[in-house]
Amino acid sequence: MASRLTGRPATGGRQLSGAPAEVTLDDGTVVVVKRGHGPRAVRAEVAGLRWLAAAGAVRVPAVRGYDEHWMVTERIPTGPPDAWAAVRFGRGLAALHSAGAPAFGAPPPDGPQDAYIGLAPMRNRPGADWPRWYAEHRVLPYLRGAVDDGTLRAAEAAVVERVCERLPGLAGPAEPPARLHGDLWNGNVLWGADGHVRLIDPAAHGGHRETDLAMLHLFGCPHLDRILAGYQEAAPLADGWAERVGLHQLFPLLVHTVLFGRGYAEQALRVARRALAG
Repeated sequence: MASRLTGRPATGGRQLSGAPAEVTLDDGTVVVVKRGHGPRAVRAEVAGLRWLAAAGAVRVPAVRGYDEHWMVTERIPTGPPDAWAAVRFGRGLAALHSAGAPAFGAPPPDGPQDAYIGLAPMRNRPGADWPRWYAEHRVLPYLRGAVDDGTLRAAEAAVVERVCERLPGLAGPAEPPARLHGDLWNGNVLWGADGHVRLIDPAAHGGHRETDLAMLHLFGCPHLDRILAGYQEAAPLADGWAERVGLHQLFPLLVHTVLFGRGYAEQALRVARRALAG
């Protein structure tokens, strides 16, 4: 597969944890080969990587070749998380967000509107008003899915629906659409051996910049305080951003509810109740 997509013979390879494999080409280059998990998944990921790279802000692995089912990217040698790399990453993430998007929900150029976040389908439908768009296209579809499969009861879902109704008053100052990675948990942050962070596996789209930061908070990230310091230095966040972290976590928590079950549903409900109480 790597040979066909890169045009170079392969001389060896090994399976990594999960689906990807490392393959060595005849010139000694090591690449990562990954199979898409659904229709348009590879096209969405390639378009996302290229859109993020075009901002010239945060590094991503170069795409060496792809088709409808497979993609080949450069392999990134990794090292331990570094505090100074974290500050640089924070500044770069601020610049990435500032590169902007045509609208909330805008897909990357040449990317499909029907894409994915992890293994879950994610629709990129443009909207001009963030609270309305976020409720309609990021929170409610996964909430309905969780109710339909019995993970959440209708009475529990009503708590999240009330948060959606109140979003215009909870969302903070209006911001322009940011260029988001879209699935920015720690596993998609590679600490390069060269001291530079790379981002992998994007669910890229136009969104609110606080959503990427909320994802980093949700699942933890080494040197998060330094990342935030670099970010704030480059592009200060609006007052009250820390109190809004939970609002932005509703989206990934409900995605995980649909994919992985009740434990994440309970987290989503706690976040929603705190938002209403505040």
